[in-house]
Amino acid sequence: MTLPSSTRAAVLTEHGAPLTLQDLPLPDAVEPGAALVRIVCSTLCGTDIEIWEGRMTFPGMLPMVLGHEMVGEIVALGEGTTDALGRALSLGDRIGWSESTCGSCYGCVVLREPVACSRRGYGFLQRADVPPYATAGLSEYAYVTPGAAKLLLPENVKDTWASMAGCAAKTVLRAFERAGRIRPGSTVVVQGSGALGIFATAVASIAGAGRVITVGAPAERLELATRFGADQVVDFREGPVAEQVLALTDGRGADVVFDFAGAPSVGPDAVAMAAQRGTVVIVGSTGPQGDGFALSAVMGKELTLVGSLNGDISDYARAIEFFEAFGSRFPWDDLFSQPVGLAEASDKITHMHRLDEVKAVIDPRL
Repeated sequence: MTLPSSTRAAVLTEHGAPLTLQDLPLPDAVEPGAALVRIVCSTLCGTDIEIWEGRMTFPGMLPMVLGHEMVGEIVALGEGTTDALGRALSLGDRIGWSESTCGSCYGCVVLREPVACSRRGYGFLQRADVPPYATAGLSEYAYVTPGAAKLLLPENVKDTWASMAGCAAKTVLRAFERAGRIRPGSTVVVQGSGALGIFATAVASIAGAGRVITVGAPAERLELATRFGADQVVDFREGPVAEQVLALTDGRGADVVFDFAGAPSVGPDAVAMAAQRGTVVIVGSTGPQGDGFALSAVMGKELTLVGSLNGDISDYARAIEFFEAFGSRFPWDDLFSQPVGLAEASDKITHMHRLDEVKAVIDPRL
């Protein structure tokens, strides 16, 4: 097979502006440990929207190709390329992949935490005008670098599910692991009704929570949350969130509070509605500094505060196993919009920005 020399991609050149379709070069050869894939599915993540908006930015990041939840079919393999579990890969195999890590920094070697790698390489942070150009999801083809942890995907996990597992699902599952045991019958509050919050609602239900309360908006998102295991929902537009949750729990509060929203008020709300000796897990607060809260409340309630950052290849593998195990438990397909091609990617970003869609799907083959 003759390798493609270029790929069509939707490129972000200016924050808040429409993406532009460009032809980007592809490497002449595939390095040992690397792969060239044809993207078959890319699902947009909240981080993609924050980058497009300019809320998540740093000097010199543009131009870039968005998309870090994707699945691809291998069209070329470098010498010795296997998946992260050592399984042989072949042309035509369907793979997903996690961020590249260096394997030699303090985070990799001493902490043994890939998320702490000081040179962690996110494919969607690759500039589109610097080799290897196309390593992200909104592209017909993507170059999967040698350091990226690849995963051979099972046939019974759909493209959309496997794409979502690449960030949203693995982030949620890592947060639950960081939180520790969800005691059967306990009360769990999920702050946020986006894709992460709704997926977390389902995970909390599966984990044995006796009551799951999902906080968010608009009403359509909260109704969707009820289909994914929410016993009660709280619309933050209808009054102070903590007061609503405390009213629902007879003043006791929640045993575990998960932040998947990242709004400035999340911290004070989480501490206020956490029960005595409860746990607060911060996952979604990636933006500007949030509102302050009294440390005396943390001390007085003997709360446990836990941070959880994204996820690594182990979390990704567990997310794939999760969908294998619980594929029929909830209507996962309801999270996803109908797939569109690269030319409509800008419209989908705008829709997600307006909260009109939970999880947009891009199929560059369309």
